[in-house]
This record gives sequence, C-alpha cells and structure tokens, in this order.
Amino acid sequence: MSDVGAARDALAALLDDYLQYLRYERKAAMATQTAVARECGVFFEFCRARGIEQPRAVDIHTVRAFIATRHRDGLQPPTLRRYLSCIRGVFRHALKTGVALANPAVSVRGPKGKRVLPKVISAEALGAALDQTPEDGIETRDHAMVELFYSAGLRLAELHQLDVPPGVATSGFPEEIRVLGKGSKQRLVPVGSHARKAIDRWLKDRAQFAAADENALFVGARGRRLSRVGIGNALKQWATRTGLPVHLHPHKLRHSFATHLLENSGDLRAVQELLGHANLATTQIYTQLDWKHLARIYDDAHPRARRGG
Repeated sequence: MSDVGAARDALAALLDDYLQYLRYERKAAMATQTAVARECGVFFEFCRARGIEQPRAVDIHTVRAFIATRHRDGLQPPTLRRYLSCIRGVFRHALKTGVALANPAVSVRGPKGKRVLPKVISAEALGAALDQTPEDGIETRDHAMVELFYSAGLRLAELHQLDVPPGVATSGFPEEIRVLGKGSKQRLVPVGSHARKAIDRWLKDRAQFAAADENALFVGARGRRLSRVGIGNALKQWATRTGLPVHLHPHKLRHSFATHLLENSGDLRAVQELLGHANLATTQIYTQLDWKHLARIYDDAHPRARRGG
C-alpha cells in the first residue's frame, strides 16, 4: 500500500469510527451525521494536501491554516464555527480511543460574526393569513402544517416525521403530541385548538391522497410522506396564496411561536421546554427580541421617551 493510501486510510478510519459512534452510541440525527461526514471530510482532504498522514500529526497550526483558508474562500463565521465544532468533536473522540494525543482545535477560536436576531412574523399578519379558508385538499394540508408549526413551535424534522396518531378517527387530533427532537430527545408539546381543527379537516381529505400503507401525517401528491423540501415549498406557496408579505419557512414560524409566547407570558423556562432547547442560553436570544418589542412600545407610548420631547 502506498504512503498516500495509508494516509487516506488513517484519516478515513478515524472519521468512519467517529460516525459509527455518533450513529449507534449518541443516536445523532441523520442530518448531523451527514454534516459531520461532509465537514470533517473537507478538513481531512486539506490535511492530506499538506502531506499530513496521521491524526496525531494534525496540530493547532493545521487547524488555524484550514480556517484561514476557508475564510479567504468566502465562508461566513457561522459556517467556520461549524467546521471548528466538527473538528473538535472528531478529535475529542480520537483522544478517547487513543488515536490522537491532543485535540488540535480546542484552543482555536472561531471568527465572531454579527449576531443576527431571528426574524418573526407579526401575530396580526399571520393570524389574518390563517383565518382564510382553504379551497381544496392540498390547501387544507398546507394550512394544517402552518397551524401546527406555529401552534407547537416544531422544527422541520419534527413535523416531517409525524405519523397519524391512533384513535384520531373517533376522538380527533390530540391536545398533546410527542415529538423526537435533536439528539433523539423526546418531548411533549401542546397543540392549540385552531391547529387541531385544521388537522382534523386535513385528515378528512388525507384519504384522497395517502397510500393505503402510509402512516405519515402529511403526504404529497404521490401518496407518500411529504419530504422536507416538499414541506418548505408548500409553505412558500401557502404564503403566496394567502398574501403573507414574507418569505415563509419552518424556522421563521418556530421563531414567531417563541417570540409571541414570550411577549405574552414572560416565562423563559416554559419557552425553553416547549422549544426543546437543552441549554437556556439558546432560548435567551428571544429575550433580546422581546426587549426590542418592549422598547418600541415605550418609545411609542411614553411622553418623555422620544428625543426632543
């Protein structure tokens, strides 16, 4: 075997072993596994191009050079931080298995980018769009998806994998559903009355579309589970039909759910639980959104708030 072949085997073996660990021990989502395979693969190709043949030969200078090169290629700070996170993860695993003696990425800091607050849809605009009556089965399906996204704060992957719950034919859609979130963590989320009514209407039409052996809650024209891309396209079309003046996607509905809930309740812990965030710090971005909302109210309402007043 050539030296190049040995190098490829050593680096590839580490990545393969790490992916097996993510799949079978961490129960990581398939999207996570795919991202790790892609991003670590790019880094290891960079290593090979520099003549680095073994995981133990990767050092902090290699990682810094890789990040600098990708930055010059035009990658933005969030993407570069994802690369660093992936490299740290694979070498953390390499340390545990004895393949590496140090983690070369642990002291490398990713570039700081301007933190962009998530955009939300006003409750009034979204409510006006949701109050419109669907005209056919597909519109009924899309309306039900939007209601469920907004009612439960679901991620795209969580809605995509939902099946028809047992017993809905007699008792209607349940007030709570169990979803599988990031890291294969399950949580119960409440479903509001408007969403339940919209889904019940869709379930009456679903039989016209779904294949006999299909359990998916939301199906496409071919009768099978609607793909993630299909869900995204359906939301865009729904927004156009209803005249919603925004680019609509699942995460924007999730942001809107969290922001509107926090504005009206002020309960950050409850929002954390409903979103399925493992860390409260992840949820705290919505406090910034809420503060902006309160600041606008203050500026508009307080007689001494405006400049020159």
